[in-house]
Amino acid sequence: MTNKKITIPQRKNHRVGVFVDVQNMYHSAKNLYGARVNFKELLRIAVANRELVRAVAYVVKSDTEEEKAFFDALEKAGFELKIKDLQIFPGGMKKGDWDVGLAIDAIGMSKQLDVVVIVSGDGDFEPLISYLKHGGLIVETVGFRRSTSSKSIEVANNFFDLDEIYDKVLMVGKKHFNKYRK
Repeated sequence: MTNKKITIPQRKNHRVGVFVDVQNMYHSAKNLYGARVNFKELLRIAVANRELVRAVAYVVKSDTEEEKAFFDALEKAGFELKIKDLQIFPGGMKKGDWDVGLAIDAIGMSKQLDVVVIVSGDGDFEPLISYLKHGGLIVETVGFRRSTSSKSIEVANNFFDLDEIYDKVLMVGKKHFNKYRK
């Protein structure tokens, strides 16, 4: 995988935890490419032949038909699911994010890991990235550069740009990609 910002080399004996903001990845792929993420391939790329300790996918439940099949596919791909119900407020506003839960899990597991991989473009994770780095961990972020916070990219030890390998991590015909390419 090409990467313009590698400051820490990857070692096969590194213990890795992967924490995926599924909503962020889903919407980024949909908005940038009109496609869906291949989460199994995404996990393979994030682990990068290192020792996977735990892979957690954070999802929001909205009770749609295709949701159960999607959740099953995530589990089959090797993810432990953390599920939260979609909140619907008076007036119709909807909210469902896992920022705090993901941060707590990453910090809680940090003693068992050498590398924390945060799969999200959300800039809200920048303080988490800084905290984990100052605790001695290698912190990597994975996302589509065009929808990833520049501060998160800057603060992380390594950033893996999914825009550079979109054809490997997205599920849709190649002709379709030309329409959405940079």
